[in-house]
Amino acid sequence: MEKKSLLIVGAGGFIGGFIAAEGLRRGYETYVGVRASTSRRYLQDERLHAVVLDYDDPEGMEATLRAEAPGGRWDYIIWNLGATKCADYNDFNLINFMYPRTFVEILRRCDMVPERFLYMSSLSAVGPSDERDYTPITSRTVPNPNTRYGLSKIKTETYLETLPDFPWTIFRPTGVYGPHEQDYLMMIKCIDRGWDFGVGYKRQMLTFIYVDDLVGAMFDAIASEATLRRKYIISEDRAYSQREFRGMVAKALGKRCVIPVKLPLWMAYVASVVAEKVALARGRVSTLNRDKYRIMRQRNWSCDVSDAVRDFGFKVNFPLERGVAETVKAYKGF
Repeated sequence: MEKKSLLIVGAGGFIGGFIAAEGLRRGYETYVGVRASTSRRYLQDERLHAVVLDYDDPEGMEATLRAEAPGGRWDYIIWNLGATKCADYNDFNLINFMYPRTFVEILRRCDMVPERFLYMSSLSAVGPSDERDYTPITSRTVPNPNTRYGLSKIKTETYLETLPDFPWTIFRPTGVYGPHEQDYLMMIKCIDRGWDFGVGYKRQMLTFIYVDDLVGAMFDAIASEATLRRKYIISEDRAYSQREFRGMVAKALGKRCVIPVKLPLWMAYVASVVAEKVALARGRVSTLNRDKYRIMRQRNWSCDVSDAVRDFGFKVNFPLERGVAETVKAYKGF
């Protein structure tokens, strides 16, 4: 039986390496779309086919896709490319909206539309939800994004929805963590030093998804007819307090004493503005910025994943405690 082909666009990052490995494990002829400058640290397997793409050169990208596509097109495409923080906010629109739109237009123009196109969006595309009763976010929650990152994601979602002949599936994952991820690693390192910083005094409920569970869901979804032109929240099916998260990380690290520190929202905002301006002056991108502040300010990240369970059997194999233990193990180099 001939192998199905898969192209992963944006394969060089944290999640991309896991998608590529899983594609090979499941028997796909796996192609990894990367920039010429992209690190291939997590793409070392010789069975992977590299496709070098220049998203700023549509004509060149079209020529590359025509030359590299097996049999004229890929069976499946996973769009994993995206920017979560930018020094210039216009780059959110460029990378998270203009790039995928141009790419899809090329596929349609060149008769290269795949059987399924999985677009990796974000829970930030939905924006703040019920912070009084903490009603879980669902795939039917009306989006109201309050970050530039979230706005750029919802624009691409809306664009895909306008294409009646295009076989998209959209994932909106909550916070993704695991080995090699950097933002949660910062929190783990902080707890390892004995401190846990939180923002705001009102109760905050957090959700997580371990990278292996997210990637497994991608492949289960593209193989299911029930997921055609549907959107899914991808998350562990329960929420955690910051205290619960801190306790699991401390346990995995073997820390007996971690001091929790709560910062008022105004202080977090000031710190975000200062960090953003300092980074901009140095020509860098700050992890702490005004977009990130709006995400930290959000109190309710609870999720309802029943649609994913129903349509493609979504399940979590790494609940938070197990996932944290695996992440800490990688952090410690075990």
